[in-house]
Amino acid sequence: MNVQPYLYFGGKSEEAIEFYKGAIGAKVEMLMHFKDMPPDQKSMMPPGSDGKVMHACIKVGDSSILLSDGNCDGKPTFSGVTLTINATSDAEADKLFAALGQGGQVQMPLAETFFASRFGMVADKFGMSWMVINAKPMG
Repeated sequence: MNVQPYLYFGGKSEEAIEFYKGAIGAKVEMLMHFKDMPPDQKSMMPPGSDGKVMHACIKVGDSSILLSDGNCDGKPTFSGVTLTINATSDAEADKLFAALGQGGQVQMPLAETFFASRFGMVADKFGMSWMVINAKPMG
């Protein structure tokens, strides 16, 4: 069993996918647009959504993130959701944090903590919150 986040970008999925490809090395596993729906189901499409993303899957390392433009309202909200990305070194944490923060907002600057050599929180330019961590060995 595994759990996968499903994020709704309100019409900005393709932009988000391109951003995550550059920022965190995401790879597109699958992408379908609303226009790809069978003709008999097109009545369920949000108005003006033909070229928008109905369903996509991106892979980040070993993890999959599912996403969609949903009802294409232009207002993605990620209240109560934070994704955590585990870096393998301080240099990688620094790079990921800086990349995710481009056009976004730092919520907690990247720094050493009692549990990590690097830990910080940032909301990317879409409003998605991320925690970037390079954990200290426990023991």
